[in-house]
Amino acid sequence: MNLELDFRSGIPIYVQIMDQIKNLIAAGELQPDDQLPTVRQLASDLRVNFNTVARAYRLLDEAGLISTQHGRGTYILSPPSQVSTERIRRQALEGLTRSYLAQVHRLGFSPGEVLEDLQQQIESWNNGDPPQVA
Repeated sequence: MNLELDFRSGIPIYVQIMDQIKNLIAAGELQPDDQLPTVRQLASDLRVNFNTVARAYRLLDEAGLISTQHGRGTYILSPPSQVSTERIRRQALEGLTRSYLAQVHRLGFSPGEVLEDLQQQIESWNNGDPPQVA
């Protein structure tokens, strides 16, 4: 599982972990019964405090997306309903949008500049050239 954290984004690390796991579930990259890394292993891999990962896992468990079984590990639960999956996808889109807008605002771009660039990117995407991370 490859998670990437942005320590300068202003988004709490545990929220970034949760959002990325939700996105992996919604995209089908994490399947029911897939085992997640232990809290300590993921914390070590991400170089964060294990309490941060534990908080993310606890909240995901409370949301019914994962199950932590003492002595066995943490697993992805059966697929959420289509309504739940769509809700997760929408929340991910909203989170990504807020993060993007916060970053471009910090860089000093105006809403008009952002809208113009987005329209160009979407036009390229509609013409068969999907967005790529630079």
